[in-house]
Amino acid sequence: MKSKIFSFVFLIGIFVFAQENLKFKTQIEKHCGNSYEGTITAGAKEGDGFTGERLVMQVLSCEKDQIKIPFYVGDDKSRTWILTFKNDRVQLKHDHRNPDGSDEEVTMYGGTTSNTGHANIQFFAADQETCSMIDYACNNVWWMTIDENSFSYSLRRVGADREFTVVFDLEKPVDFEEKPWGWDL
Repeated sequence: MKSKIFSFVFLIGIFVFAQENLKFKTQIEKHCGNSYEGTITAGAKEGDGFTGERLVMQVLSCEKDQIKIPFYVGDDKSRTWILTFKNDRVQLKHDHRNPDGSDEEVTMYGGTTSNTGHANIQFFAADQETCSMIDYACNNVWWMTIDENSFSYSLRRVGADREFTVVFDLEKPVDFEEKPWGWDL
């Protein structure tokens, strides 16, 4: 009898915690179709390609198991964050495109959460595909946060000085009609 009760409580616990990543997804989906300007709050350096540029995230595609968020840096439309929700985990991939829409040489790197995370934050350690593709990025950890006021994207390269955070103001949607390179919408 005790084992049945334990099993029941264990399954309920799994179900409750598994919902956290879905709450995270739901919070992002509230912004589908909207665009927001961002500000670098960590890791900005003159000449880094980001500093001084207009930074815009666009929650452009919200499907059943996947959200696509293009990240524009000035006139550069090459970046899209792809969040895939599967088996109680979230996978982050960075889709990088050339102006003609073809894949950049380094694309689709990222990682998958190691647990269900929380409704307002998800962590992604570099996966083996990333380590094989970009040796120096093997120690990368990315994380995304969301609350009623802001969305953030962060990178930290463990064991190095590399860090980057951009925060987007979710209280001020902006008009933005661009599409990322390679999208035929």
